[in-house]
Amino acid sequence: MSSTSDTGPEGDDIGRLAGLDRPIEAARAAKPQVAGRAQEAAAALFGGRAPVSGPVRRGLAALAARWHGAEEIVRHHAERGGDAALWRDDLPGDPALRAAAAHVDLVTVSPALATRDDLARLTDAGWSTDAVVTISQVAAFTAFQARAVQGLRLLQGDAPGAAAPPPRHTPGRGRRKSTAPTAANGRPRPVEYTRELLSWTAWVPPVPTDELTPEQEASFRGKTNGAYFRLLARLPAVLAARTALDAAIFATVEGLPRAERELAAAATSKVTDCVYCASVHARKAAQLSRRPADVDRLLGVTLERDADWVPSATAPLAEGQDSRWAAIVAFAAALATTPVTATTAHVDRLRAEGLTDAELTDLVASAAFFAWANRLMLSLGDPYWPDTATATPRTPA
Repeated sequence: MSSTSDTGPEGDDIGRLAGLDRPIEAARAAKPQVAGRAQEAAAALFGGRAPVSGPVRRGLAALAARWHGAEEIVRHHAERGGDAALWRDDLPGDPALRAAAAHVDLVTVSPALATRDDLARLTDAGWSTDAVVTISQVAAFTAFQARAVQGLRLLQGDAPGAAAPPPRHTPGRGRRKSTAPTAANGRPRPVEYTRELLSWTAWVPPVPTDELTPEQEASFRGKTNGAYFRLLARLPAVLAARTALDAAIFATVEGLPRAERELAAAATSKVTDCVYCASVHARKAAQLSRRPADVDRLLGVTLERDADWVPSATAPLAEGQDSRWAAIVAFAAALATTPVTATTAHVDRLRAEGLTDAELTDLVASAAFFAWANRLMLSLGDPYWPDTATATPRTPA
């Protein structure tokens, strides 16, 4: 795959949209695979073949960017032919487009409130399973891209953009997160945070194992062939780039200590309220740091949430940690909110702890990636407790 795309002649939309200065650009260039794989994902999602038209994909991405306050991303998709009806103040009149826009509203702002019924509304409106995955990927990828852009801007002392959100309630307004004791497959469902091994089941059909094409199998190579990856393999080019980006961020030795990248992922997952992702990455953070009590302290925090399930404050997640971990958790958590509430003061605190530009760009990438991962997990299925007698380790992201 090429690291360029029709999304920007420079071949690095995130860097271009962030308007990087020389020090941050140089720090980010130390891991070129991160920028390259992110660009490949954008190229596949917005320039590749998909069951949702290009103008609709871009229009939905612009809508998500409005909720994130990312004016530069709204303009980016508008200039490339995004359907303007999709990011206006009112939902579009066409029933299929209306359902898609409402779903993007939900997944962007209140992903933890998504249910199986929400996917049924998309299919009832005429969208195929492949299209449902596409719509969820657009919303989730835009959450990643917005945080990557806004986080990098903060590192160079710039305030994030301030696009006005649509003046309407999302479908999640007033809902409470499900506490159902069983998952969609009838298995016991976790409702509390844990570092224990969990499994995940899809709300729409994944590709059956015996029907995977070579391209689909290759798109998640190195991962398991569980329901999560077989579902995302419906868009194999997007998944291939995303799998490679995951490795480029989390599997490298250089930069921020790996335990702290995992800590940022766990903190992000707490803000978004993804029990599955938090379990995986809290477990990794505890193993790599050998600080399970500190990780459990993070998992044990209960955040007060508003009518859209957005945390009223994220600072409690950092309480009780040492000064470096507190600064990392505070920044990652504030970067995870919708819209972003991280400030340059968070960055100043991190620099006072001695984090270098290379470590800071790693931290931004780690937190931003889980704004993407959380939304896919939460909007396409739910976790369940595996049969401990037969379970094998699975670490989707």
